[in-house]
Amino acid sequence: MITHLKSAKDDERSDTLLVFLPGAYLKPDEFEREGFISAVRERHLAADSLLVDADVSYYYDQTLSERLHADVIEPQRAQGYKSIWLVGISIGGFGALIHELSRPGSVDGIVALAPYLGRRVLGAEILKAGGLRTWQAPAGPLPDEEVDRKLWPWFQQYLEPQKSQSLPQLYLGFGLSDRFASNHKLLADALPEGRVFTTEGGHDWPQWRQLWRNVLDVLPLPSLGRSRPSPAMRTPAPRMTSSAKPWAIAA
Repeated sequence: MITHLKSAKDDERSDTLLVFLPGAYLKPDEFEREGFISAVRERHLAADSLLVDADVSYYYDQTLSERLHADVIEPQRAQGYKSIWLVGISIGGFGALIHELSRPGSVDGIVALAPYLGRRVLGAEILKAGGLRTWQAPAGPLPDEEVDRKLWPWFQQYLEPQKSQSLPQLYLGFGLSDRFASNHKLLADALPEGRVFTTEGGHDWPQWRQLWRNVLDVLPLPSLGRSRPSPAMRTPAPRMTSSAKPWAIAA
């Protein structure tokens, strides 16, 4: 995987790294163009940013987790980063989640913005069962192509205080009119208060920019030693809410 490092300070590395995974058919440099990197710098956060060229081919051939771990996570740990967060948009959010599913404990936190979370039919099944709190996950091994059926039982662990302590901190953001919003709301119900952010609108950069800035205001990231912008200088506060390969149809 090709990567592009954007340091918080030009002359030194930080101890914290934000790894950005783009949506389908998006380019990693769009994170910079859309203000994601400048938002980190405006808040004087001691966090470097790594833009990863993780295109959809990695999802089609099911090598995303393997390559992300071997080409990005392990080398960056070796470079001395003590804390690594994955930040993914749309299918990039899906990638961040399935990576943790396959490599438990490899990252310290995940920010999933408008993530693809699997087939709508599975979400409808969970909703019909009363949500994640009452849905019964399938027993026994599942086919590799049904990654989403493995993902939702993993989400249920966030409902259990003891199990959730060993999981990475997970922040979710989505537009209320996003085409994946029905599944987002199911996941939101499993996350702690203050970890879910919503905004008006659908599945596009204006919503993702707003969500990122709102999430970034509360992420437990170290500071460069200067105070963050005052609330008056920040963006508006977020609204909070408590068979084919699935990745082949994600946007």
